[in-house]
Amino acid sequence: MLFIRSALFAVLFYANLALWLVACLPLLAAPPHYLFPVARAWARTNLWMLRVVAGLGVEWRGLDNIPKGGLLVASKHQSAWETFALVAIFDRPIFVLKQELLSLPLFGWYLRRVGMIAVDRSAGASALTGMARAARERVRDGHQVIIFPEGTRRPPGAPPDYKTGVAFLYDSLKVPCLPVALNSGLFWPRQSFLRRPGTVVVSIMPPLPQNLPRKNVVGVLEQRIEDECARLTAGNDAAFATAQSAAERSAPPRKPET
Repeated sequence: MLFIRSALFAVLFYANLALWLVACLPLLAAPPHYLFPVARAWARTNLWMLRVVAGLGVEWRGLDNIPKGGLLVASKHQSAWETFALVAIFDRPIFVLKQELLSLPLFGWYLRRVGMIAVDRSAGASALTGMARAARERVRDGHQVIIFPEGTRRPPGAPPDYKTGVAFLYDSLKVPCLPVALNSGLFWPRQSFLRRPGTVVVSIMPPLPQNLPRKNVVGVLEQRIEDECARLTAGNDAAFATAQSAAERSAPPRKPET
């Protein structure tokens, strides 16, 4: 039954995505702000399908911690789930994402049109400068800039690997920085086809203190997010074990010691 429900959701998810991408093509000629309500409706449709078909719901905690206007959102990244789910709660979200996504047919056109911030990971320090410049423009226009501080998905319980890019943005933007913890990887594991029933809990915490020294930002952010993720994972031992098993199967083989 789990396989059947997961397969049905996958079919509906991609069919729904294709339908929205094609139906909204005329909006690519309109001002970008028209696309955000559409994206929010698409994201909420996905969450509804996930709940009805796969039995996976969501609980949002701390929505009242979201201030008005431009801000920086630093979210844990365990699954593909949050790449669309966070769109459902922010008015004008802009993601920091890898440059390759802009080349996707149709989908990449929308990413470019709304002004997503693409990062060339091979560009080194110049990529950080370009990212900060683009992010300043977005928050000045009232957008919420969303970054995954570890740069890629990490399964529940994996050692954290926070990068310095989030500290660079914190120091450059001078806007509230919201830490976000979640447990999506328990139910939508990385590189797994199965969507397990349950409730994804998303905890939106109060903003980081203002004027933190840049060298302290990563440490403070990591402690807040990882401590909260550990609390959200507690009590889900079976799901945690399954997520860990999936992560181990997808991990690259270790090189032999010499």
